[in-house]
Amino acid sequence: MIATARLLLAAMAANLVGAVSASSVKAGSESDAPPPLIELRPLAMAPSVKIERIDGEHIDLRSLRGKAVLLSFWATWCPPCRREMPMLESLWRFEGAYIEVVAVSVDRQGKSAVAPFLERLGVTHLLSFLDPVGRIAAPPSEARETPFILRGMPISYVIDPRGRVAGYITGEVDWTSQGGLALLRHYFNAR
Repeated sequence: MIATARLLLAAMAANLVGAVSASSVKAGSESDAPPPLIELRPLAMAPSVKIERIDGEHIDLRSLRGKAVLLSFWATWCPPCRREMPMLESLWRFEGAYIEVVAVSVDRQGKSAVAPFLERLGVTHLLSFLDPVGRIAAPPSEARETPFILRGMPISYVIDPRGRVAGYITGEVDWTSQGGLALLRHYFNAR
């Protein structure tokens, strides 16, 4: 199942519709333009994977259907990730309405590295998830199969309310900008 999902994502990446790098989108940008999403076609269903929250609970990614999901992979050693985390934190206001933020740390040390890091940043509302062994995501250079591919750090996948992976953005994005929120609203409405 996981092997099939990774192969599907790799095949979809070959059919990119709008390949634009998000590196030009800076935090705090006043732009009303939405961040550049690399759309994946054909749309594939997000895999059914259980993700561990930092508090020890687990959720199945498919249980989030009905909301636009921002699945963001990050690490404490990644400077753009450190700048993006407070922006993801401020999206908690919109959770429950139409956005579900799933911020997954890929730090190998797991909770022992992530919890104090989030505390130092003042990230208190955003509940982080953990993937210390790379079961959910790995770089394409690693010879193992995972449901998601880490093409850069941070990388955020957008999943529509029907549970389909719509695309991804690599690099730091100001998700709280008008454009960032408009992009998430667009995928919430893409029923």
